[in-house]
Amino acid sequence: MSILVIAEHNNESIKPATLVAVAAAQAIGGDIEILVAGADCAAAAAAAAKIAGVSKVRVADNAAYGHSLAENIADLVVSIGTEYSHILAVTTTSGKNFMPRVAALLDVAQISDISLVVSADTFERPIYAGNAIATVQSSDAIKVITVRGTAYDAAPAEGGSASIEALDTVKDAGLSTWVQDEIAKMDRPELTAASIIISGGRGMQSGENFKLLESVADKLGAAIGASRAAVDAGFAPNDMQVGQTGKIVAPDLYIAVGISGAIQHLAGMKDSKVIVAINKDADAPIFQVADYGLVADLFNAVPEFDALIG
Repeated sequence: MSILVIAEHNNESIKPATLVAVAAAQAIGGDIEILVAGADCAAAAAAAAKIAGVSKVRVADNAAYGHSLAENIADLVVSIGTEYSHILAVTTTSGKNFMPRVAALLDVAQISDISLVVSADTFERPIYAGNAIATVQSSDAIKVITVRGTAYDAAPAEGGSASIEALDTVKDAGLSTWVQDEIAKMDRPELTAASIIISGGRGMQSGENFKLLESVADKLGAAIGASRAAVDAGFAPNDMQVGQTGKIVAPDLYIAVGISGAIQHLAGMKDSKVIVAINKDADAPIFQVADYGLVADLFNAVPEFDALIG
């Protein structure tokens, strides 16, 4: 078997989520190759070649792929896809954008958001906001799969020495045009890559009160998240949302402040290594998944914690 992993990158380095897809590919077993598609992406390709367990990196370096337009990336993947038994990408905004197109163009069923490889043709994936696990077996000749970003520990980023092959294929569908990127610049870690996350819920009562979390986050080197309820209330922007309809995270430490623990939020963070919950409602569902729980008013507990960590 030969497996193709589609790399997520910024043209300079490989994003950590790609290492999870490589780990899933290793669980399937077979020859693993990585596709790096971008513009001026030689540095990212060189980084991909160092990933342990990868035999070859295929590089499509062209302006057509510079902004990861789904139509162009999908056409590129399909043009080489028949050479592989499995095509993998991570379940991110980008992966969810182009992978369904790949599956449709190859006339196969996509297997979405897998959490476990059972065998080369059988996989587990969470359903009903993670409250049940479906086992899916595919008979398609090419299996198009997205991998949950918390499914596996990341493959080592160093230790490999894969060969690098340049692809001359240029696929520009001309169906969409990049206009501009609006990127929020933050000094804190990205949510999906952070080892510590502190999140606020509707119990924060206002966006202004999120400043309580900012002080703690700065001292811990943590990212800041929010529940859907907090986002819907306008307390925090959409890109901070953790949950089934937001970002799926699994940090070493997740601190939930004023979050009741709705099912869709738990689906996005319950794989965290250690969960700490602060809520004044002793019956809040968040305490059912928390390793440590504090029943207290967050407006007293958080400033006290902030003072303790100096």
